[in-house]
Amino acid sequence: IFIFLRLINVFHTYSILGCDDYLGSGKVMDKCGMCGGDNTTCRLVSGVFKHSLSKIGYHKIVEIPEGATKINVTEMMKSRNYLALRSRSGRSIINGNWAIDRPGKYEGGGTMFTYRRPNEISSTAGESFLAEGPTNEILDVYMIFQQPNPGVHYEYILPFEKPLIPQQPNHRPEGNAVNGHSGNDHHNKQENLNPGAGGRYPPRLPDNQVPVVQPPRRERDYNWKLSGATECSASCGKGFRYSVFHCVHRLNHVAVSDSLCDSNSKPSPQEEPCNLQPCPAFWDIGEWSECSKTCGLGMQHRQVLCRQVYANRTLNVHTSRCRHLERPETASTCQLKICSEWQIRSEWTACSVPCGLGQRSREVRCVSNLGDFVLDEECNMNLRPVDIENCDMGACAKSWFYTEWGNRCSAECGMGVRTRGVLCLTNHISSLPLEGCGSERPADSQVCNNGPCENRIEWFTGPWSQCSAECGAGSQQRSVVCLMKSDEGFTVMPPYECSSLERPLSQQSCNLKACGAKWYHTDWSACSKTCEGGFRVREVRCLSDDTLSSESCDEQLKPTEREDCNPEPCVPHIDENCRDKYYNCNVVVQARLCVYDYYKTTCCASCSRVAHRQSIHRGRS
Repeated sequence: IFIFLRLINVFHTYSILGCDDYLGSGKVMDKCGMCGGDNTTCRLVSGVFKHSLSKIGYHKIVEIPEGATKINVTEMMKSRNYLALRSRSGRSIINGNWAIDRPGKYEGGGTMFTYRRPNEISSTAGESFLAEGPTNEILDVYMIFQQPNPGVHYEYILPFEKPLIPQQPNHRPEGNAVNGHSGNDHHNKQENLNPGAGGRYPPRLPDNQVPVVQPPRRERDYNWKLSGATECSASCGKGFRYSVFHCVHRLNHVAVSDSLCDSNSKPSPQEEPCNLQPCPAFWDIGEWSECSKTCGLGMQHRQVLCRQVYANRTLNVHTSRCRHLERPETASTCQLKICSEWQIRSEWTACSVPCGLGQRSREVRCVSNLGDFVLDEECNMNLRPVDIENCDMGACAKSWFYTEWGNRCSAECGMGVRTRGVLCLTNHISSLPLEGCGSERPADSQVCNNGPCENRIEWFTGPWSQCSAECGAGSQQRSVVCLMKSDEGFTVMPPYECSSLERPLSQQSCNLKACGAKWYHTDWSACSKTCEGGFRVREVRCLSDDTLSSESCDEQLKPTEREDCNPEPCVPHIDENCRDKYYNCNVVVQARLCVYDYYKTTCCASCSRVAHRQSIHRGRS
């Protein structure tokens, strides 16, 4: 049983396909990408890209050579910059052509890259590219620069020499080169041919014999030799370098392909620190803040820190370590554009009222330095000129204004009432000698008669009460009475006497603001002359229901504002005692002697007529 289990174990070992396509070789890829390697045939390449950039756009950081593995490109701090990846052939892999890709997996250069962009709120870490490799072409890493570079750390693993893996058959070979050259020495295996099955089977072993794998012969024509060390992984701030071993000829020490030496006997590379001196401190310059003014001269600020790189970490240090460098400015003046200015674009308008207190205005605009109208916020609001002010046109006179009498009588027959509107308002016609409305208010109702009535019973309504609301919807009431109407008068009847008639409403809705505008006018002024044709005037206004001036009245219905008066000729008043006592008084008039009192008395009638004609002539001139 023990022998059988050992045999199964041997067969299981030989049934696993190694990375060299040999069953049972047990070889796997190491981190260097070497089949059967021991992670000693490659070197770590790393660095930090700290160059200060000024031009927005794509800037090359580093190139990743063909055959690189364990690729890691990471921003040292979150910024508004982006990383980009492109193949040497010019094909964009990530964030190319000014198009920012979403985080995820992207294929390029023969491997799969993982693009990470940490959460912008909760993380301070920057972007990164990660890939296992190996790459099959040269790749270029770029930074899309938008703000000061916080530093980009990059690293990848590269073989000391590209592994030479010859094309091998898919089946298990008859020989295996372990050390030295891969000559014609072979370990022949016995095979039994079973004609019945037409196939090959492993040779049958005795029951008490366990198959033994014969070790290959070791050739000593080639040996490993220390040939130096790798470059330091960092130029300052602590890096690492590793010893390098090459395969050489045992006799002449000429370097040959590493595949000629026994990889199992190759010494492990020794790691040693290098370039331990601290990197020079540098000023890390932050981004300028926004200008304190949107126009004109303002200020902007930025953060300036003294920092130093050590062991792939960027540390804040005392400013004294940067004293060998000129400290950048932390504050600067700025001017985004020239400020706009206020301009007065018109003269003051006329006062809004003809009398009393009103307002007047003028146009004030904010004008840019190019002469265009812009928003008021572009100008200094504290310096804005006044564009509205009060104006006093003096005290207003007052007069009674009323409409024409209504044409509708309140009664269809017999005596009724018709009404008109009456208001006391101010006016602004100075020619009217008005001293106020006074107590003599014009009547707003008068009696009307539409003819005699027959004896009949009707509903009669009283006047509507005032509206319950000064404006908007309200209600008003009136009395509704059943009356018998005759020429002798009215007789109140019981309501059932009018039951056959439709009863008028005793309540209705009202809206004082719904009325249209109407013409109002004052009383006529006194006639300018007592005889021989004078004129008189009155003020006419179009007023809305809320007694405000309106332009909605019908011009064809506008009452006249001026009319002629006293057209009758003037008749002089002659005293009966004023007579001519001299028969030839016409000579006195012609001689212009009426200026003397004697002739005024002697020729009283003639001199009086002359004096009257002269007064009329002076009035006309």
